[in-house]
Amino acid sequence: QVQLVESGGGLVQAGGSLRLSCAASGRTFSNYAMGWFRQAPGKEREFVAASRSSYSTSYGDSVKGRFTTTRDNAKNTVYLQMNGLKPEDTAVYYCAAGRSVSGPYGYDYWGQGTQVTVSS
Repeated sequence: QVQLVESGGGLVQAGGSLRLSCAASGRTFSNYAMGWFRQAPGKEREFVAASRSSYSTSYGDSVKGRFTTTRDNAKNTVYLQMNGLKPEDTAVYYCAAGRSVSGPYGYDYWGQGTQVTVSS
């Protein structure tokens, strides 16, 4: 079992930045791919970013060039640095973990989510 706790959400103006954190516990963190997803009201959940290791990352098209995910295996924590935020980035952001991940699929564990609101 893996427990995930996100933090760092909040209200920010368009063009601003936020950094989300996701602390993991319960299993060997480095063995897991870590993903970030978001869900806005009335919309389907959207893949944002993933890291299989410190050197292997991927991003959704809508956030490429603006968001960066990093991980600190010593602290069992993954981060999502969000720059150039836009009102359409407003959503609940979720952290997820999985051992057998393929693209946005295969995540077994999910955090409770943290709200990000971008004002225009």
